[in-house]
Amino acid sequence: MKLEVSLKKRLGTFNFTADFILEGDRTGVFGPSGSGKSTLMNLLAGLLRPEEGAIRLNGEALYDSVDGINLPPEQRRIGVVFQHAHLFPHLSVKRNLFYGYRRILESERKVDPDALIEVLGLEPLLARHVTGLSGGERQRVALGRTLLACPRLILLDEPLSGLDAGLKYQIIPYLNKVFAEFAIPLVIISHSLNEMRLLSDQVLEFSEGTLIGQTTAEELARRSMGTSQIGYINLLELHHRLQHDGLYHYQWGDQKIIVAAGSPAPAGMFELSSKDITLFKRHPEATSARNMLRCRVIKSFGAGNRIGIELDSGGKTLISQVVSEAVHELDLKPGSEIIAVIKASAFRRLY
Repeated sequence: MKLEVSLKKRLGTFNFTADFILEGDRTGVFGPSGSGKSTLMNLLAGLLRPEEGAIRLNGEALYDSVDGINLPPEQRRIGVVFQHAHLFPHLSVKRNLFYGYRRILESERKVDPDALIEVLGLEPLLARHVTGLSGGERQRVALGRTLLACPRLILLDEPLSGLDAGLKYQIIPYLNKVFAEFAIPLVIISHSLNEMRLLSDQVLEFSEGTLIGQTTAEELARRSMGTSQIGYINLLELHHRLQHDGLYHYQWGDQKIIVAAGSPAPAGMFELSSKDITLFKRHPEATSARNMLRCRVIKSFGAGNRIGIELDSGGKTLISQVVSEAVHELDLKPGSEIIAVIKASAFRRLY
């Protein structure tokens, strides 16, 4: 996907400006409340009209103030999933799903309904009325309905913010599977860095109505370590679970990870704070921590008054957080060998 945007919009005393070119299929839009994220989404979808500028999607003008082009929302073929599902309460799940699908030309039907229903796990829900669905089920139906309309681009406007953490992380694997399976580009708004990192490859960062940069979610996460109380969050995809003495043993690259809080699933995504990784120059003689990983220092980086240490752990990357004195005392320079010590209870399962 190639999305070219150069826009100005005034809403009362709020001025919005954006000028960027996106090439890629997974983009996040990040910034505090009132920074202009939803304004951008509404402009792209055709729900707001700019004062001036242009929007081009894969070379086609959706809006151009010079040439007098302003395609209505239904002609842009951009799907939107909002924070609230906005399902039709008088229709069943199946009729909600197929609402847009039945209204597009057969030649434009690029998504196989049966395959999508299977990917989203909606088969058991098809005959039910949407009023009896959980929040997570409603969002899956809303996503399915939008995808079956076969848009050229899908906008996700805080689609997970109304859900508790458990439901949120149940839906993320569905989202990743859907967009990988059907190759529909997405732009997602979120306040959550974890969501950004799990769902996007590049990020547009907004502040006070202005685009202040194009970066990656990983770079945002590292930068936020300086202000976050929980530090940098490592995301670890662990596989091949074995249970032993009440602990769960997982494979992570070339390393074994021991986790205290497990689940029946043989694999999953876990988070680990940089503050929960203690570094030793030599293998400790005795410790209550179950994980002692041999690592090599890749580099260090500053974030506020904190120092992040990027480590190579058997081909995987870990970020530990230390104070400046520790950098000198442990000789934490690129290439240094180090032992990362982590308690089994420090890991938190996301999904």
